Amino acid sequence: MERNGRSKEFNMAVPKFLVQLPNKLQNCLKASDLSQIKRFAKHDGHLSLSSDVKRGKKALTFSDVDLEKQLQAWRENPSWADQHAEIKVSVPKGSLCNLKVNVNVGLPPDAVFNIVIDPDNKKVFKNIKEVISRKVLVDEGHRQVVELEQAALWRFLWWSGTIAVNVLVDQNREDHSMKFKQLKTGFMKKFEGCWTVEPLFVDEKACFPFKPKTWPEYCSCSGGKGRLGSKVTLEQLIQPAIVPPPPISWYLRGITTRTTEMLINDLLAEAARIRGDLGPEKSNKESEFSQDIFSEVDNISDIKRRWALRRRYARQYHRGFLTAN
Repeated sequence: MERNGRSKEFNMAVPKFLVQLPNKLQNCLKASDLSQIKRFAKHDGHLSLSSDVKRGKKALTFSDVDLEKQLQAWRENPSWADQHAEIKVSVPKGSLCNLKVNVNVGLPPDAVFNIVIDPDNKKVFKNIKEVISRKVLVDEGHRQVVELEQAALWRFLWWSGTIAVNVLVDQNREDHSMKFKQLKTGFMKKFEGCWTVEPLFVDEKACFPFKPKTWPEYCSCSGGKGRLGSKVTLEQLIQPAIVPPPPISWYLRGITTRTTEMLINDLLAEAARIRGDLGPEKSNKESEFSQDIFSEVDNISDIKRRWALRRRYARQYHRGFLTAN
């Protein structure tokens, strides 16, 4: 009897939570808090999650290096096999989850950073429906503090919709970091995190037994042929105003993890597309295949469907090209 009573209470609680969820999702951030903006800019946008970033240690910077020169090495050797992202999930007390993702990307840090901070990156990341507003609050050339409101897609069981996310973003090209933090609490009590992009010496073996520590050293010992990749880390803390009980919290944590994984996969797909554009001349047979398939896609009138198919065929073709080599 006791177990049946608990089951009945849980069954009644679940529909109530599910009914309230869409309304709670829509009650997200709508306006900025000026005092918080000033504090954010004054303290260089450091967030609670930035403790993993080593302070006091000067990060490698490539502002004095021409990105075009870095990409030239990829033009000469565009081969790269993407690896699965490493995702670690922890559950700090009172939060839904803290996600930390590590993945290597076959493009230089500047190129990856350009993708992440692009105001029009909804073309890359499928979970961004639209950018509602974007306002630059601080502009120091290499660093900007931006107030951003986006409409993000969400799905829960048989419900789906959009949620307005209003955040402050501190993006710094010197260390290739982008920190973000929610402006006001709403359905989400906390939503904050940080992207960091560090250099990866892809062809470091060419320098053996010398182990380069800087870009000039790497460029010198590899004869200018060494490719520069990126070690990308994304960490984000998600804490709803009300953390649902299990098993709903488990389900939501799983959705959040898969959404983050999709975000990283979108980044890898865009990097693959760029590498494909950088590649050497294709053979006549490959060129004919490429022209035929993309000509067929270009005849589709639906813009979104045409864009999605072009990206899918590009990924499939690129994977086949790498396998063949």
